[in-house]
Order: sequence, then C-alpha cells, then structure tokens
Amino acid sequence: MSCARGRGHFVTDKKPEKSFFGHLIDASSVGIQLVVSTFAGLAIGYGLDRLFGTSPWLTFIFLIIGIISGFRELLRIARKADKWDNDGNSKGSV
Repeated sequence: MSCARGRGHFVTDKKPEKSFFGHLIDASSVGIQLVVSTFAGLAIGYGLDRLFGTSPWLTFIFLIIGIISGFRELLRIARKADKWDNDGNSKGSV
C-alpha cells in the first residue's frame, strides 16, 4: 500500500470496501442481467436473420451467445461474492 501526503490528508490507493447491502444489490441484479442478455442476443439474432434472410439460424446462435454471456456474468458475481466471503468480510455466514 502506498501513501502520499496531499493537502493535509493521507491518500491511499486502497479501494473502500462494499457493505453487505452493496453486495446484496450486486447479487440481486443477476436475474435482470440474465434476462437482458438473453433478450439482447435474441433481438440481435432476429434482426440479422431478417436482414440476411437466414432464419432461424442467427437467432438461435445469438440466443445461445446471450444465454452464455448471462451465465458468465452470474459466475463473475458469484466469484466476487465468494472472494468477499473468504476474505473474512462477512459476518455470520452459514
């Protein structure tokens, strides 16, 4: 950790830690992100299918890409929550 003196205050490069509710908000947004990424993939695929006349292939491919990206985001948030839990920042974990 590096410290610098600036205008009478010590400045550190350590990020402030999120509270329990900050992590709860991150976790609750997972459902919304899954739905949005799935529908975004579906819409892109449908639009490209209509543009190129390749129905239903691009719709199917981009739907799968949207679902994968949603689950990838779910895993990213789960890893972040697990790291937060393993660092000893949570209280009373089950």
